Amino acid sequence: MKTRRSKALHPLCGVPLLARVLRTLTELGVAPIVTVISPDADEVAALAHAGGSETVVQDPPLGTGHAALQARSVLGAFQGTVLLTCVDIPLLRVETLQALIEHHHATNAAATILTAEHADPTGYGRIVRGPDGGVQAIVEHRDADEATRAIREINSSVYCLRSPLVFDLAANLRAENDQGEQYLTDVIADLVAAGERVEALLTDDPQEIAGINSRVQLAEAEKVLRQRIRERLMLDGVTLLDPDTIYIDDDVQIGRDTTIQPCTFISGQTTIGEDCEIGPHATVRDCEIGDRVVIRHGTFMMDSRVGDEATVGPFAHVRSGCTIGPKARAGSYVEMKAAELGEGVKAGHVAYLGDVTVGAGANIGAGAIVCNYDGARKHRTVIGERAFIGSNVSLVAPVTIGDGAYIGAGSTITQDVPPGALAVARKKQKVIEGWKPPSKDDDSGK
Repeated sequence: MKTRRSKALHPLCGVPLLARVLRTLTELGVAPIVTVISPDADEVAALAHAGGSETVVQDPPLGTGHAALQARSVLGAFQGTVLLTCVDIPLLRVETLQALIEHHHATNAAATILTAEHADPTGYGRIVRGPDGGVQAIVEHRDADEATRAIREINSSVYCLRSPLVFDLAANLRAENDQGEQYLTDVIADLVAAGERVEALLTDDPQEIAGINSRVQLAEAEKVLRQRIRERLMLDGVTLLDPDTIYIDDDVQIGRDTTIQPCTFISGQTTIGEDCEIGPHATVRDCEIGDRVVIRHGTFMMDSRVGDEATVGPFAHVRSGCTIGPKARAGSYVEMKAAELGEGVKAGHVAYLGDVTVGAGANIGAGAIVCNYDGARKHRTVIGERAFIGSNVSLVAPVTIGDGAYIGAGSTITQDVPPGALAVARKKQKVIEGWKPPSKDDDSGK
C-alpha cells in the first residue's frame, strides 16, 4: 500500500476496511468477534472495539497460521465453528458467508474453504479436489506443476474451521518454508493427512473475494462497491441520472422519488428525504436533508441541515453547523457558516452569512454580509423575523436587528436596530458637476 497507516484504516466508500468487515460479521450474527492486530496498532484496536470486536496482538508476526492461533486466548475451549476472514477482503456479502457456514455444517467438515473461479489465477493458491469433491490440497502457485496451474479454482483465505481441532493443529505448525512463517494452509494439509473432511464452497462472484494489497486494488474494490450502492438505491426508488458519474458512500440514506443529477458526490452520514433534486455537480457531506429539497448546480455542503421544501444554490457554499429552515432559500453564491435561517428566509444572491441567526420570513439582499470576525474573535448577529436587509449592507457583529426592521441599501450597521425601525447608515450623496477625471497629460502634480 506504500502507506504510513495500517491498511485496516483505509476507507472504502467512506468506511474503513476493518469497520466494513466487522459490520458484515455483526450482521451475520457471529459472536464473539476477535481481531488479530499488530503491536502498536492503537487506532486499529480502537476501531475494532468500536465495531464490537475484541482484539489480540500477534507479536512477532509469524504467518497466517500463527495469527489464527492468537484467537485461542479469547475463545479458550470453545467447541464449534470458527469463521476466519481477512480485513483486506471487504466485498464479502452476508449471504455468501451464511452459505459457507451452512455448507460447512451440512457436510460435517473439519474445514470448509470459500473459493472462486478466476480467469487468470496466476499467483493464487489452487484448490485440488478429489473424486468425491472434497479438497485434497491447496497448492501455492510457485509450487504448482503445469497441470495444477491449469486449475482455475482459487483459495480465498476465508474458512470455516472446527474448534478446538484447528487450534490444536495450528499450535504444532512448523515454519519450514522460505518465509520462515507458519501458514494456515498447512493446517488444511494436516487435516487431509489425518483423514478429516475438508470441503470447498465455490462462490458465484469472484469479485467478492478480491483482496486489497495496493491502492490500485483498493480503487477496483471501490468501483465494485459503488456500483452495488447505486443499484441498491435505484431498486429502492431513487433516480440516478448517468449513474456511473455519481459517487455515493455506503452510509448515505436517500428517500424514494429523489433524483440525483450527474457528477454529484454524497458522502459520510448524509440522509436525504423524498422527492428531492440534488445536483448536478453538487457535493453533500454529513448533511441532513428534508423532503422536497432542491440543491442546485455546483453547491457544496457539509455538516448541516436543510428543512423541507428549501432551495440551496446554485454555487452556494454551506459550511459546518448551518441550518436552513423549511421553504428557505440560500441562492447563488451565498456562503454560510454556523448560520441559522428560519422558515421562508430568502437570501437570493451573493451574500456572506457567518455566525448569524435569521428569523422566519426575513429577506437578505444581494451583496449583504455579516462581519462576524473582529480580527481576534467571532461574534454572533441576530436578524429578527420579517426583517429586510438591503443590498450591499454590512452588519458588524455583534448586532441585533429587530423583527420587521428595514436596513437601507449600502448601510454599515454597528448598533442594534429596534423592531419595525428603518436604519440607514451612509454619508449624504455628494454630486460634483462638470468633474473631469485625471489626465495622463496633466503634469501639475495635483
